[in-house]
Amino acid sequence: MKLLLVEDELDLSEDVLAYLGQEGYCCELASTFATAAEKIVLYEYDCVIVDITLPGGNGLDLVRTLKKFNNLTGIVIISAKDALSDKVTGLQLGADDYLTKPFHLAELSARLQSVLRRRQFNGRKEIVVRGITIRPDENLVLIGNQPLELTRKEYDLWLFFMANPGRVLTKEAIAEHLWGDNMDQADSLDIIYTHIKNLRRKINERGEADGIKTIYGLGYKFEG
Repeated sequence: MKLLLVEDELDLSEDVLAYLGQEGYCCELASTFATAAEKIVLYEYDCVIVDITLPGGNGLDLVRTLKKFNNLTGIVIISAKDALSDKVTGLQLGADDYLTKPFHLAELSARLQSVLRRRQFNGRKEIVVRGITIRPDENLVLIGNQPLELTRKEYDLWLFFMANPGRVLTKEAIAEHLWGDNMDQADSLDIIYTHIKNLRRKINERGEADGIKTIYGLGYKFEG
């Protein structure tokens, strides 16, 4: 899942990025209000983790912008402020959750899983499409009762397709989702084709139709 962390405290942001990276998230950082405001308008994120007090502005204004431009993005507010008014205001604006600093990184991860599941799959812990079961909290894909062995990128790709049924996804959108600010790690967009080919092969070899259609000149579409 693609996340944006909006946080100006260097030590905290490094800890959060390292931990979420180990948990399999693709997480970008914005350390100022201006940078965050630009990113949330230009790019799409599954969830934004935003501090209230930022250099150059208030995180609550970012929440307002997110709700205006992309209502599907999950929002978790983190802040040293524990005043009830800040929490209530954030939730009233549309934030999904609120964590007061200091917090345990494992708790942040658990809150993110809950928000993403609620946002993308209507709160379901298990999603079944075309005879394929996915359990997002466990990073597990099953065909029948047997696990489907996928690489991390293949899993993220499959989850991305399942979260966007019927929507044409360009190679650029897929690359941005899988690598975020580190898109240069993809070498070229041809690697997207390789990941999709391998994902489809693994599903088809288990006797299931993958439902991924190539839209020539545009990208790919998952027909759930």
